[in-house]
Order: sequence, then C-alpha cells, then structure tokens
Amino acid sequence: MLNLCAYTDFAIHQKYSYISPNLNERQRRIWAGTEAFAIGWGGISAVALSTGLSRTTVSKGLKEVNSDVKIPPNRIRKKGGGRKCSEIHDPTLKTDLLHLVAPDTRGDPESRLLWKSKSLSHINKTLKTMQNFHNVSNYVVRRILHEEGYSLQSNQKVKEGGNHPDRDEQFQNIATTVDDFINAHEPVISIDAKKKEMIGEFKNVGREWNPKSCPVRVNVYDFPNTAQYKAVPYGIYDIANNNGFVNIGISVDTSVFAGRSILKWWEEKGSIMYPYAKKLLITADGGESNGTRIHLWKVILQELANRINIPITLRHFPPGTSKWNKIEHRLFGPISINWRGVPLNSLKKMSNLISNTTTTNGWTVICQLDMRKYQKGIKISNEQMNSLNIKREVIHGEWNDTIFPKFE
Repeated sequence: MLNLCAYTDFAIHQKYSYISPNLNERQRRIWAGTEAFAIGWGGISAVALSTGLSRTTVSKGLKEVNSDVKIPPNRIRKKGGGRKCSEIHDPTLKTDLLHLVAPDTRGDPESRLLWKSKSLSHINKTLKTMQNFHNVSNYVVRRILHEEGYSLQSNQKVKEGGNHPDRDEQFQNIATTVDDFINAHEPVISIDAKKKEMIGEFKNVGREWNPKSCPVRVNVYDFPNTAQYKAVPYGIYDIANNNGFVNIGISVDTSVFAGRSILKWWEEKGSIMYPYAKKLLITADGGESNGTRIHLWKVILQELANRINIPITLRHFPPGTSKWNKIEHRLFGPISINWRGVPLNSLKKMSNLISNTTTTNGWTVICQLDMRKYQKGIKISNEQMNSLNIKREVIHGEWNDTIFPKFE
C-alpha cells in the first residue's frame, strides 16, 4: 500500500511537471481537481503535496469539476475573483493621482511635482508623501493613467509664432500660381537648404538593424572642430514631376550657393524636362540665403534669368510658415528617413544615401557635390538693385515678383 501511494505521488508529480508550463491558471486548477476526483478520498491532499499547489486551489478545481455552473471559456476566474484593485482599498488614490498629473500641474504653486518630471518613480514617491499616503507600485500608477487616457507623449511642434493677417491670401496666391504654371507645362520648383550635417564618426538619430549587441560605434562627443566637413545640402524639388535634386556644398549657405544649385538643376534636369519652357516658378520660404530681404538673392536671380533666358517668378511663404513649403516633406523627409541611424562619415556616403532615396510612388533624386568655397558678406550697391529687371506684384511685392532676363 505504501509503495502504491509513493508511486501515485510520483506519477502526479511527473505529469504536472510536464504539462504545467502549457496551462494557464484555470486549466491548472481544473486538472488538479480532476486528479483529486480520480484518486477519491485523500485526493486533495495527495495532489497538493505532489504538485505544490495549495489545498484551496485543488479544492476549487474539484468543485468546478463537480459543479454544473461553469466559468465562461473566455475567463480564468469567476467574475469578482482575484485580488481587489488598489482603488477599492484606497478610494482617494485615483483623485490624488490625476490631480498630480493634470496638464496645469507644472504651473501650480501648490503642486508637489512642481519643476519635476512626471516619471512613474517621481509620481509614486509623491503619492507616498501626501496626507492620504498612497502605498502603491509603479505598475498600479501606470495602469490607472492608461485607464484614464494618459500616455507618454513628446512635445509637438504646432505653434508657428506670429500669424500674418495676409497668410491665407498668400497661400491661395501660391496655390493658384503653381496650378497655372503646371497646367501650362511650365517648370515649378520648391527650394530650400537642409540643416548642416557634420561629416565624420558622429551619431545620427534613428535606429537600423544590426547584429545583436553590435551597434555602430561613433564618437562620444560631437565637437564641430573634429568634423571633416560641414555639409550643406541645398534641395530643389520639381513639383509636377515629383523628383528632386540636391547639391551638397561644403562651404556656407549663401545666395550665390543657392543660385548655383538652381543653375545645376536646370542644366542637369530642368532644361531636359522642360525644353520649351517660357518661364520658371520658384516657391521658397522667406529666410536664409533665399530670403525676401536678401539683396544678393535678387541679383543672383537676375544673373540666373539672364543665363537660362526665361523669366523667373518668385512666390515666398509668409513668415513662420516654411514647413508648408513642399520640399520640406516631399524631399527632405524621405532623405532623413533613408539615412536614419547611419553615421555620415564621408561626403560620398552622404551623396549615395541621398541618391538612393526612393518612394513607392516613383520619387527619385539626383545628388551632386559642390566643393567650391563661397564668400560670405558680399555687399550689393543701390546701383545694382536699381538695375534689376524686376516686376513686383501690387499685393506684397516683397513676397511676389518676377525677374526678367536683361541683356547688355
């Protein structure tokens, strides 16, 4: 009899060790109850001793096996089972927690979280110092916040600064002009300079697939004086044909560099795509090398119009609205995605990453290197400005004008 009992205990233990990892709480409980039922008198103690489960668990499993009331298949415990949530034991917990993380907490002089980040650890520590003393875990804090519609979020750039009263009118003017040019099969380009990129072993934001525990190693510090070059990508986006052109400079972003980049695009792409062009439309923001107040920019455009022998029409976006310029998301966006997480350690690598940027709708880009040195601080005389063959629009002529070719 003793040998039979020992054999039974060993068999139950062996069976449980094999199937337990594949069972959830409910299945484990019912299996234990079934074994206890099969053994009969003393079965609860035998199964509990052999498996390490509590007698209570085995007893509940036995009752479920013998009971006509079954737990729904999608539940593990009956409704109301398990430990009660912290809010039941601590009724003021949720109210105090939501008060701490309310959006205006940072400016509330009575807040205990004033000038501290709202991390789970800080929130939890603060809850324990409150008058109602809430002794909960970070998990509970996270669960309540998720249930109340909170989530971790970063700042979102949506405030554009000053709102010019003629902003919408200028947007409409740009849209109408672009449509007119495209319908007439005339070239329309969006231009801008991307931010400078340091060439060298520097970290580039983003992540790429690499062998586990083998990240690309780069410099700890991003000191500018250790960079091989400071690359200036100047982009031209052909709106109608959905393709781009990038001229990478190693000097400075000046109006001369901008004009040279546009001329390169015209010689490489524009004159081929639009062999019968009678005019050119450029949309740009109102700052940097192609700014509305840069006299050198107007002189360079005059030289460009003389060179390509067609009028150049300018449409500038109002102040604070440069992100609406199509080049920002149509050209620079895909390029930034393509080189994410890749150190730009050479100009050739940067050029190849740009040239191989594509999209599913057939978007392509050409990239060239410009190793010239451009001079800053070139002064333009009044005589040069007065000699421009320029026609300004009646409404906001500083944003809207056309420069016609002029020959000596």
